Amino acid sequence: MPPRILIITPTYNERDNLAELTQSVLAAVPSAHVLVVDDASPDGTGALADALAARDPRVRALHRPAKLGLGTAYLDGFRHALSEGYDVAFEMDADLSHDPRYLPHFLEAIAQGADVVLGSRNLPGGGVEGWGPGRHILSKGGSLYARTILGVPTRDLTTGYKAFTRRALQAIDLERVRSNGYSFQIETTYRALRRGLRVVEVPIVFVDRRAGRSKMSRKIFAEAVVEVWRLRLDAARGRL
Repeated sequence: MPPRILIITPTYNERDNLAELTQSVLAAVPSAHVLVVDDASPDGTGALADALAARDPRVRALHRPAKLGLGTAYLDGFRHALSEGYDVAFEMDADLSHDPRYLPHFLEAIAQGADVVLGSRNLPGGGVEGWGPGRHILSKGGSLYARTILGVPTRDLTTGYKAFTRRALQAIDLERVRSNGYSFQIETTYRALRRGLRVVEVPIVFVDRRAGRSKMSRKIFAEAVVEVWRLRLDAARGRL
């Protein structure tokens, strides 16, 4: 049987991008389902998600009462994937920065035995389009900082384009994941590595958003700086 695939995309004010995203995802992987996790977007993203779901049974909408954070949105999506029997769950931004044409590359890596697949901007063939020097330094520096402190070989620890097998989601222990911002990506990958899961990177080109505003902030970045040390300490104490 082919794997059941769920693409999870958290949204907050992504009405301008959502229809194009779902159309592109389903064109790339027609057998997949898309779960939109909307945090009560004031621009009507949630209503659009409902309309898309009414037209296509492959689209689902999960509504949350307020802006509760990226990490908890993905955790809710992962719980949905496990409870509904999906075999593979993807993380994917709603702002069109993550190109759906890479989805088959992720699935090929999983078919070859990967437990977690990361879309890496830092491998040959990967990269970023549309960022200024400051954003490049922030991203590459953040990933280098995290991998150095945690002692892992992963080239892109902060990527938000990822795929997890069902086995990986169960092994990570979702109820113990504490990060909710930028550091959520670091924590989930680090937990997978600590459990001996096979983590594979595939090159992607990340394209900066065309519409809407980035959710990145200094507070989110500062959280990641602190959380990396908390992860290392927890690992040393056997708490991961």
